[in-house]
Amino acid sequence: MALTLMEGNQALARGAMAAGCSFFAGYPITPASTIFSSMLALLPPAGGICIQGEDEIASMGYCIGAAMAGKKVLTATSGPGISLYSEQISFAIGSEIPMVIVDVQRLGPSTGSATRGADSDIQFLRWGSTSGVPVIVLAPKNVEDCYTLTVHAFNFAEEFRCPVFIASNKEIGMTKESIDLESMVLPEIINRTRFKENRKNNPYLPFKAEPDKAPPFLPIGGKTLVRQTSSTHGPDGYITIDPDTISQTQERLRNKILSARSRLCLHEDHHREGAGTLVISYGVTSRAVEDACRSLARNGLPVSTLNLKTLWPVPEALIREQAAPYSTIVVPEMNLGQYVEEIKKILPDKEIRFYGQMNGLLITPHKLTEVIRHG
Repeated sequence: MALTLMEGNQALARGAMAAGCSFFAGYPITPASTIFSSMLALLPPAGGICIQGEDEIASMGYCIGAAMAGKKVLTATSGPGISLYSEQISFAIGSEIPMVIVDVQRLGPSTGSATRGADSDIQFLRWGSTSGVPVIVLAPKNVEDCYTLTVHAFNFAEEFRCPVFIASNKEIGMTKESIDLESMVLPEIINRTRFKENRKNNPYLPFKAEPDKAPPFLPIGGKTLVRQTSSTHGPDGYITIDPDTISQTQERLRNKILSARSRLCLHEDHHREGAGTLVISYGVTSRAVEDACRSLARNGLPVSTLNLKTLWPVPEALIREQAAPYSTIVVPEMNLGQYVEEIKKILPDKEIRFYGQMNGLLITPHKLTEVIRHG
């Protein structure tokens, strides 16, 4: 394929197809609707299913059912829709149902501004479900990331049997860039581990797994009975109130994500010799950060950068390692400060400077240059 002019939402849909996605359900909402329209064009010719639910709640229900039947599932929405997804996100976490959920963020709160970008939902994606069990959230910075990170998202969903979020942004999702998809290097495709059926000697327990792993999978509707419940359950899928069983399940849901934190940690870094400052950023703001730091380097002020592409679980070891040589850390965000507090917890001995902007406009390289120079 030659260079193609493609927006982030379209590239994300292409990434889903490359990962083996076979089902999409969603409800139109700006600025995520072109993911829906792209999947509508791509999925049916490939033998997949693309449907519009009557609302966001129904769309998540369709996705949960399709994932339980064995499909690789994608849905996409924006801030108001992710709020409506919340209850069934908890279901997917607790019942270990893999899916990829794209949040093309826009300016909030509430209806906010449908055509203005912001990183409004960073904390909601982590904490917007019951129990506080860890989740995986990836953040693209450009069209290329929308393609490649979507494949990673599906791989993580399949391996860990959990919902994986892509925290995109109106400015990424609806901006067109030149991209050659065939030149992109993708990770090897992962499919969920299936249970090896042997009824006599190895009966299927739908939630039986090693302490830090996801259980093997069998689809609902197959030859073997598969139980699913949103209630607290044991390895057999039956509701339980036994404290030890509950504790073991909660710990496993936590540990299956946190024990793999280093493998989940996707990032880019650029260390400049002589720099005393490190800028930690994510999403579209990372592009302005690099522009600003290139300009500063040309004018004799080297500044290093760390672009986080995995936001949750927080890559604590990476941040400590990358920040070690620097006395000052700058954290810009297109919100009023949703991720900087995580940085402060990890780096209590560093000077942390924060710049937040939430007015519907991108943070410019010029503004970042001022923040880095003068605080």
